[in-house]
Amino acid sequence: MLKPARQQQAKRSYVHLLHTDITRFDEAIDPEAWILVGDVTFRRDSMYMFCDSAHYYQKKNSFLAFGNVRMEQGDTLFLYGDYLNFDGVTNIAKVRNNVKLIDKDVVLETDSLDFDRNRNLGYFFEYGVLYDSTGTLKSYYGDYNLDTKKAVFIDDVVLENSKFLLLSDTLHYNTNNNLATIVGPTNMYSGKTEVYSESGTYNTAKRYATLVERPVLYNDNRNVTADSIFYNINLGYSEVFGNIVYTDTINRNMLTGEYAFLDEIRDSAYVTDRAMAVDFSQRDSLFIHSDTVWAVSYNLDTDSLYRLVRAYHKVRAWGQNMQAVCDSLVFDSRDTCITMYKDPILWYEGLQLLGEVVKVYMKDSSIDWVNIINQTLYVEKLDSTFYNQIRGQEMEFHFTDGELSEMQVIGSVELIFYPLDSDSTYIGMNTTTAGRTIAYMKNRKVDKVVVPKNSQGVFYPMSQRPEEKRFLENFAWFDYVRPLSKEDIFNWRGKGYGLELKIQRKDKIPLPTLNRFKK
Repeated sequence: MLKPARQQQAKRSYVHLLHTDITRFDEAIDPEAWILVGDVTFRRDSMYMFCDSAHYYQKKNSFLAFGNVRMEQGDTLFLYGDYLNFDGVTNIAKVRNNVKLIDKDVVLETDSLDFDRNRNLGYFFEYGVLYDSTGTLKSYYGDYNLDTKKAVFIDDVVLENSKFLLLSDTLHYNTNNNLATIVGPTNMYSGKTEVYSESGTYNTAKRYATLVERPVLYNDNRNVTADSIFYNINLGYSEVFGNIVYTDTINRNMLTGEYAFLDEIRDSAYVTDRAMAVDFSQRDSLFIHSDTVWAVSYNLDTDSLYRLVRAYHKVRAWGQNMQAVCDSLVFDSRDTCITMYKDPILWYEGLQLLGEVVKVYMKDSSIDWVNIINQTLYVEKLDSTFYNQIRGQEMEFHFTDGELSEMQVIGSVELIFYPLDSDSTYIGMNTTTAGRTIAYMKNRKVDKVVVPKNSQGVFYPMSQRPEEKRFLENFAWFDYVRPLSKEDIFNWRGKGYGLELKIQRKDKIPLPTLNRFKK
């Protein structure tokens, strides 16, 4: 069988002694060697080797070199060291102490290097450092191939420059295209950002990473994991793909979706494609889905930071006690307020609340109060036939220990209310119109209603209640669009044509604030 051409050449190629100042034999030192001293030069094919002194074994086609060892091939490859054992049969050079391998702009330094000329491969095993124009690569074991320009570094690998640090157990690096290939557990650090990955690549020149197989990116108190992450360190952004989980451990919320764009400089996160925001800061976690979720941090001054979370188009939210739908919403951390826009509906247990704008204010990780503005409607379902109803221009709902305790309504108030007797039997239907009213809640239901003395109303016994007065003019029960579970938030159900809330003209006289009616 024919041998590869390089091996055939190695067999018939010899080490040639080109120069030495002194040649002698000394059986006491080495009976088989020529003792060469002073400006010693050898050649093997196109490789030239220099040293201060050497033991030359002509029959073995080998030599030992001592002092200022240098190997040169063309004008690109240089290998330096204090000691060299060159075997002309295997064509392997073993260089020791202060070893430096130079391949154009790449430098490899170590104390123990074996250089295989057949494969043009140098491998070290007592710690090595590789330098190129983008930084340094270190490990205890490794090799560098001069033909492919690929390096394999193993055991306590460190890749670093002034702005980046990578720690791994194994790393492949190509000096031609500055591409590091991650093949095992790896941590990367840049500024405040840390990345963990077990598979992917990092370009040390362009400073971007393409990571797969569920990498994790950490930044301050936030982290994101996904099927894959493209991380551009220079421009400070990441693109994230597939099964995304973005967690804010301080504010205790989470974003999920199939695509995300994270901007470190602006401290923002944009998530779409089955986007969902989860707030788990409360006892009752809230799950919010929309076409897009966008979270941004802002600095008012050096000591003030606040965060806005925007969800827009086809918003659906579900919690154990509260559900909602609207076109868009905004959460502002300055007043811990969730504001819902365009046809918002909020459900709390058996209550349905709606208006032009719904604001939910949080305090100590629970609902503090709810403000509903313009064209408001309160509906409490008593059973399949009867509904307590209140309409007005503005409503406030106050909570105590997480339970609804009080409701205030102002402006053109109309009320339909079914009071109960002691045995929970309906005693009649109360219809009232007033300028304002206060309702007190018990067990999440209306317990008592207080209206001004000048209010107008009629009480009908149950047997005499008129059918046409059972519902307010704008009564609607939208239970069919209500989210039923955290999985159901992804199933959009609209009101139906013509049932959308029509926004009133903005040039109407503004109503007074509810604050004047606070107790």
